[in-house]
Amino acid sequence: MPLFYLPDNELVFPPLSLAEPDGLLAAGGDLSMERLLLAYRSGIFPWYNRKPILWWAPDPRFVLFPSELKVSHSMKQVLKKGQFHITYNQAFPEVISNCRSIERDGQNGTWITRDMIEAYTRLHDAGYALSVECWENGQLAGGLYGVKIGKCFFGESMFSKTSNASKAAFITFVQEHASGLEVIDCQVHTHHLASLGARFISRVSFVDIVQRYAL
Repeated sequence: MPLFYLPDNELVFPPLSLAEPDGLLAAGGDLSMERLLLAYRSGIFPWYNRKPILWWAPDPRFVLFPSELKVSHSMKQVLKKGQFHITYNQAFPEVISNCRSIERDGQNGTWITRDMIEAYTRLHDAGYALSVECWENGQLAGGLYGVKIGKCFFGESMFSKTSNASKAAFITFVQEHASGLEVIDCQVHTHHLASLGARFISRVSFVDIVQRYAL
């Protein structure tokens, strides 16, 4: 099936049913705030390491429902000890920069390009993108960032410099925002997030949730 190229002068995405088996839906367009918000509200996210921009809508979708969060006994002990201090939106540039530069097993390079950093910083300035910081002894030990629209949080990336730091940030965020969140989009499967309770749901179910709660 030919890949759908987005017109530069129109905010539009093709039907999600036209996505490739791996979830690739379209290419092109830009990272304007308007296009990104439309994408998230449509169940789509950008993921690429060189232009053109690639847009994805995988089926099934990997998500976490806050009520299904799993916290292991060992993590409960870590959180109880008070080893980490968790904050919100105190160091967004540092968090996204660390997510970009951290080395990851099985990955060569990063998909968080400078254009992506600029785009999500604009979303942050507009109140849509947020960061969660995990501090240890006054130093940034880990964290995550994503986009929150209504009662949906679309996770983008996380990092850890200290063991359990990103888990502590994620768990604390979910626990403290559970009443105001319907779903957390994890996009694609990772063992890390699966251990915390994330699971697959159909793309149709995911889009239905987003259309009802990402307002």
